[in-house]
Amino acid sequence: MYNTFQSDQPDAPEDRGGSKDLLAMIRRIARGVRKLGHQVTVLPLADDLFSFQRKLRRLRPDVVFNQYDDVVHGALYEMRLAALVRMMGYPLTGSPALALGLCRYKFTTACLLAGAGIPIPPDTELLNTVSSVDHHAWHFPLIVQASQEHAAIGTDRNSVVHNKTQLRNKVRDIIKNLNQPALAQHFLPGREFNVGLVGGSRLRVLPLAEVDYTALPPEIPPIMSYAAKNLENTEEYKKTKVICPAEVDPELAREIGSVASRAFRAVGGWGYGRVDVRLDEELKPHVLDVNCNPCLDEGIGLARSAEKAGMDFPRLLHHILRAALEGVPHDINLPLFQPLGGNGLGMPSPLPPPPTHGAATTASLRSGSTR
Repeated sequence: MYNTFQSDQPDAPEDRGGSKDLLAMIRRIARGVRKLGHQVTVLPLADDLFSFQRKLRRLRPDVVFNQYDDVVHGALYEMRLAALVRMMGYPLTGSPALALGLCRYKFTTACLLAGAGIPIPPDTELLNTVSSVDHHAWHFPLIVQASQEHAAIGTDRNSVVHNKTQLRNKVRDIIKNLNQPALAQHFLPGREFNVGLVGGSRLRVLPLAEVDYTALPPEIPPIMSYAAKNLENTEEYKKTKVICPAEVDPELAREIGSVASRAFRAVGGWGYGRVDVRLDEELKPHVLDVNCNPCLDEGIGLARSAEKAGMDFPRLLHHILRAALEGVPHDINLPLFQPLGGNGLGMPSPLPPPPTHGAATTASLRSGSTR
């Protein structure tokens, strides 16, 4: 399942985060699952939830492949839809509703991680008003982001601030344009890594990917802004690259992987995810962000790290499906809307191993997608 909601403003042609690229990704995921021998139905959802429920009930899928992503600033539809699918009794790929909702509240996630002894950047504060800037003693530079967004929405060249005037201006911009509080944190000067994670009860850390900012000019801060992620005609996009596998001392790599795994588990992550980590002045890793259902496109991001581990795209999807059928610990199958499909015993049918040499399996799998 995936989100086909269209805003009033059309996508910019150079924006790699638009609906055209999303649909292409959905097709690649569906093709990858079909290569495993499963039946796939792509199920879009815009704004007619009742129609979506009726279609899903008719399909009675063994697994719902969740690729639904919010496109409304500050919304929590992805959490609610994940909860709805589980209440209908269907296994769901990726993280459960609570983890998806928690990760959208970055300050709450940071507080939870700190309480669990997982390092986060110093000076982590939630700023609900511009005047609240004066209530704290800051150690500049800081990075200021929207507190309830993902995909770097609202993060730009002005997000790294060096004084209170710049801090007030960025907080005002986020509150006014994104209608949510701002998150301020000490800007860590060290290397930045994306840590890919795959699996259910047996979580696997994939080869690290490093974000390389060395080609950026001095006036552009070394951060993964929205432009660096998505706008291919910008200097940020052209001069920011990802190196995978990263060249890292083995001991440091183990420490980064451990911190990322603990953070993912702490928020209730499951199936697959990505944790962004940055080193401080003493080369110690700190968690910047936990992304429970990251972009799952072929050849980039998580899939690129999986390839470096010898796992092609269909096999990566296979591991994600197996984690969904394994189920999140302590999650009780208690459908509120209809009985479970699968084997008729209230449990999903087991997923066979991926086919070899092109052999097809006989399992039936119907799913949908989004980003």
